[in-house]
Amino acid sequence: MSFDNVCKFLAESYPEQFARWLLSGNISNIQVLKTELSIEPIRADSITLLRTINEILQLEFQTLPQSNPPLPFRMLKYWTRLYDEYNCEIEQVVLFLKRTNSPDVFIDSFQSRNTIHRYRVIRMWEQDPAPLLANPALLPLATLAQSDSPNILLEQVAQEVARIESTQERANVAACVSVLAGLRFDNNVITQLFKEEIMQESVFYQSIIEKGEQRGRQEGRQEGRQEGRQEGRKQGEEALLLRLLTRRIGRITPEIQVQIQQLSIAQLEDLGEALLDFSQPTDLTAWLESHQS
Repeated sequence: MSFDNVCKFLAESYPEQFARWLLSGNISNIQVLKTELSIEPIRADSITLLRTINEILQLEFQTLPQSNPPLPFRMLKYWTRLYDEYNCEIEQVVLFLKRTNSPDVFIDSFQSRNTIHRYRVIRMWEQDPAPLLANPALLPLATLAQSDSPNILLEQVAQEVARIESTQERANVAACVSVLAGLRFDNNVITQLFKEEIMQESVFYQSIIEKGEQRGRQEGRQEGRQEGRQEGRKQGEEALLLRLLTRRIGRITPEIQVQIQQLSIAQLEDLGEALLDFSQPTDLTAWLESHQS
């Protein structure tokens, strides 16, 4: 699971909070749409579609501006497909997560001889952290907001996470905070405030891999290093998936946990994508049955 997929999980878990942040007015009754459209699917790991009564909000989370095809052309393709499918107003917002000096993060339109298509661009490092700190669903993004004292900002995020009453929600938000904070902060800074194991591409995940490599070196064999790396990666995937699944569909039984532990790394990554469409425990059960060796 990548950084932008963590944002996708947050947006689909807290659609009203994201819609109220990005759209004007009192937003309610948000519908999360599938990320595949009919006929020829256009799919991106980072795309999220939230539908209000009058319009569709498309969120595109980008860690870096590089894209193939180029992002402006992709946004035009998304708009035409969505408008053809739903025939309503479409608000497109691209959120760049990692600070960069690339001029591409300032591009907010596709232009050719006869066509100009515009969309909104948000560079998280320029955003006021106050509204993000006030909303538990947006706390992970607050770690990337504008601040002259980033470490103090991270401490404020940790304080707000600690105020979340629900134990499960607090753990899930803390895990997502830890992942996104890895785009900005050193591992030691994060581990001082957050003790959660997290997923692939995060600084915590890298530390898990390093522990596996150290064990392999102690065994003195290349196989040991490779096995340690694989085991560390697998443990990191399993730990976060169980937390996200619990958030999505409720308590995971020990029997189901055993089945998840038997999955390969590739299957765990597939499950990380599939769980975004789960709404009840039977969805997980059916997925596991269809992916048994």
